[in-house]
This record gives sequence, structure tokens and C-alpha cells, in this order.
Amino acid sequence: MTMIIDGTNGLTFNDASTQTKAGLVVGTASPLVSGTAVASTSGTSIDFTSIPSWVKKITIVYAGVSTNGSSSPLIQIGPSSAVETTGYISTGIITGAGTATISSTAGFVLFGDDANDTNSGIATIVNISGNSWVYSQAGKITTNKGTFGGGDKTVASTLSRVRITTVSGTGTFDAGSINILYE
Repeated sequence: MTMIIDGTNGLTFNDASTQTKAGLVVGTASPLVSGTAVASTSGTSIDFTSIPSWVKKITIVYAGVSTNGSSSPLIQIGPSSAVETTGYISTGIITGAGTATISSTAGFVLFGDDANDTNSGIATIVNISGNSWVYSQAGKITTNKGTFGGGDKTVASTLSRVRITTVSGTGTFDAGSINILYE
């Protein structure tokens, strides 16, 4: 499907593969696709797989998520074969009632956590070119703390999967819900 935008006629769609009319911007429409929300109430990781090769932006949404310990949740990405566990540059910061900084080379730091906190927010991973991805996150912990973070990672081949786990890899999820949107 081709999307055409011009200043006079607005937005139109058609099946033509190319347009040559002067003044038009021509591009390919990419749908916004929602994954299936997963209850983050057990287990040490949550996987979203079979992400299509045309995806350029992945948004992770999480609400009321908690783990049973003090290991911060982490996002890992990778090709169809497996998530990659090295080569990330990532930092997360908690502000509010106390400030803490968490860095990782094993994944993107999603937020800080302890067993008494629930966490909600949005994390975005965007393709910058080729297999290089940049990461940004903002959210809240309980009622008096905010979180934000960023990072980047180049994967070995086309990104196809996202995993939410913990820095230790052994922390267990015990509350909340996580989903992804991609486009």
C-alpha cells in the first residue's frame, strides 16, 4: 500500500508502487501492530518473538510490574536465533525519594526495582540504520519515584525478538503486565 501526502488533497492511499506527480511525498505505510499482553506474574523472562524484518520501532509498555527481589529488569534484543546478552551500552536512573544509577552491558536497563515497588512506563527501541538500535525509557516506580534511561546496541543480524528479564537473570516477576507495539 502506498501513502501519499500533499498540501492540497491531504492523505490518500492506493496500490500504485510509484507516484511521479510533482509536490507529492510518497512512502510505504507501515501498520502499528500490538503484540499480546503478557501477565508478568511468574517466571524469570518474558519473550516476544517473530518480530517482522520490516520493523523500525518497538515500544514496550508495562504496568504494575514487580519482581521478587532487588535485581532490575532488563530488555534484551536479538535475531531469530537468540537474544544477545553482551555489547549493550545502557544506563537507567531512578529519581525522587533517593537517586540511583544502574548501568548494564548485558541489556537495556528498564527500571530499578525492589520487592516492594510496582513499575509502569514506556520503553522505545528505534532502528537508526542497518542492525543498530537506540533505546529510551521513562516511567514511574510506586508513587514517589521516576525512572528514565537510554542506550544503544548493534545486533548480529535482523532483529526478531525482545526479551524482558532481570539483571541477575534469576529474579522472578510477581505482578503486572507487559506488551509490545511495533511499526
